[in-house]
Amino acid sequence: MAELDIGKHCEVESCNQKDFLPFVCDHCSAVFCLEHRSRDSHSCPEVSVKRDISGSGSSTSYPCTFENCKGRELLPVVCPQCQKHFCLAHRHQDDHKCEKLETPKPRMLATQELVQKIVESKKNAPTSRGRKGAKNSATAAKVALMKLKLHASGDKGLPQTERTYFQVFLPKEANVSSLPMFFSSKWSVGKVVDSASSQASLKNNNNVLTARKLRLCHPETGEALKMDASLQSLLSLPHSPLYNGGNVILEYLDNESPGVEDVTAYFPSS
Repeated sequence: MAELDIGKHCEVESCNQKDFLPFVCDHCSAVFCLEHRSRDSHSCPEVSVKRDISGSGSSTSYPCTFENCKGRELLPVVCPQCQKHFCLAHRHQDDHKCEKLETPKPRMLATQELVQKIVESKKNAPTSRGRKGAKNSATAAKVALMKLKLHASGDKGLPQTERTYFQVFLPKEANVSSLPMFFSSKWSVGKVVDSASSQASLKNNNNVLTARKLRLCHPETGEALKMDASLQSLLSLPHSPLYNGGNVILEYLDNESPGVEDVTAYFPSS
């Protein structure tokens, strides 16, 4: 009867022991005995390669290129703008003073100048006209309201108690300069804009992200009113930008614009 050849010899040259239950390394696929089955005991070549790649030597660590920084990272941290290596502390453009850091665009600077003009106009505006001037203004507002009620257009289904009347000065490109209209005091500024544009047959692209937006603006400073503010809340402010029977400006503005620059273009006789 022939002798059965069971088991295999350990592939470590100094061992070569035959093991009836040999072990196969899951990294290098070589056969080893019980004593040399671990990767360290048979100096597995695959593990050595991985250690060389992921080790902490200078060839696989990445120094930070920021001035006077000695930080290093095991993995590359590259700025997508200037393509230089940095440590985690200096990875952002502002942190490493990136040479490709974008400067403010001219349009943004123009917007800042417009905001500054509006602030200055508020500072230079007279704070009070005296008691007599206040009485005259109140009387003029009542007269204007009475005239508006005679000619204003709007949703006829609105209760009289909710109606708020304005002389709406339309965009410069409109066929007429202004129209008398009324709205519900419970509406938001955004809904007032939609209603006014419909009554004046104006193109309204406020739902288009890149289009110029129709905005309701302060009749004195030109500042655009917040679209989600309600008329009721604006009318109840101590120094309200709006009042029943007063004026408002409806104009197309760029997305970054805080308001109209020259309100005198809408009220040339004021």
